[in-house]
Amino acid sequence: MASNRRPGTAEQPRTGTSSGRPTSRDVARRASVSQATVSLVLGGKWEGRVSPRTAETVRDAAQALGYRPNLSARSLRLGRTRTALLVVPALTHDYFARVHAGASRIAAEHDFGVVLYPSPEGIGPAVDPFGSARAALDGVIASSMAPDALAALREGGLPLVMLDTDPEGDRAVATVNLDIADGMRQVAGHLLGLGHRRLAHLAAAVDTWTFGVRAHSLAQAVALEPGAELRTEPSDLSVEDALRGATRALTADPRPTAVICDDDLLAAGACKAARRLGLRVPEDVSVTGFDDLSLATALEPELTTVRLPAEAVGAAGMRALLDVLAGREANAPVLPVQLVRRGSTAEPPSES
Repeated sequence: MASNRRPGTAEQPRTGTSSGRPTSRDVARRASVSQATVSLVLGGKWEGRVSPRTAETVRDAAQALGYRPNLSARSLRLGRTRTALLVVPALTHDYFARVHAGASRIAAEHDFGVVLYPSPEGIGPAVDPFGSARAALDGVIASSMAPDALAALREGGLPLVMLDTDPEGDRAVATVNLDIADGMRQVAGHLLGLGHRRLAHLAAAVDTWTFGVRAHSLAQAVALEPGAELRTEPSDLSVEDALRGATRALTADPRPTAVICDDDLLAAGACKAARRLGLRVPEDVSVTGFDDLSLATALEPELTTVRLPAEAVGAAGMRALLDVLAGREANAPVLPVQLVRRGSTAEPPSES
């Protein structure tokens, strides 16, 4: 059979996989060393085990071939990729964007990367986004998730740090929480102090620890005030559903003089419902939110709400994960929250 080689050229040994990419075996062959030596050199673990001259030869061979290590395979060998997964219920929510910013800042200070992944509503189960490539992660941080939402990731044995989640759960190596209960007590105290006694709770219809704490804390605070009444209306986390829930609450007899919302989005729906019913905020009905999103100051009047230090939560979560990975006891603080009083609350109307 005739050869396709041009006269005077030597046939070069084939390198790489069927995709044409060079492999560690190719590097080892070119450098005349073992694959184990290539792994030590390119993995940064050669000192004291391989001579500097051999290490340089291996690096030169890898550069000449254009070799790039397979990160997933490398993570299996080295045990660390310096990458954390941050799982949040939504990517478009201001709060979770700030959580990500805080976690990323601390990660960058320690040469870590953060991969952001949404699990809608935090109810789950969250689909494992990496499947068999789970080894490409060092750990997971999850914010405001339902108890069973992360089963697929937990099964991989990765250290899991939870944010804004039941501290009594045994699924996490550390839990960083906000003082959600105190936030709702501050809201109740503010409205009761203004003289409100007929209150409506526009409650998020999401089965997570954080919303359960809000409901329980509010009910306790109102129960301690003689003559105070609390009506609860569930709502999905959307302005549209909040509009419907608040309309039901505000057309009840007797009408509440204040609507306490689990989230600023719900508060926006409540303000919308009040306007459509011909009610003024806060002259006829006071409205409060929770989170202090950018939306809170876009409303008119601006929204009285509870400010959550989202960036601090993300930063604390990343620090806790780094502690665990370093074999230290994780610092898992409970962060304080603050009621921000704005124009959406006032004394109840005198005829009430």
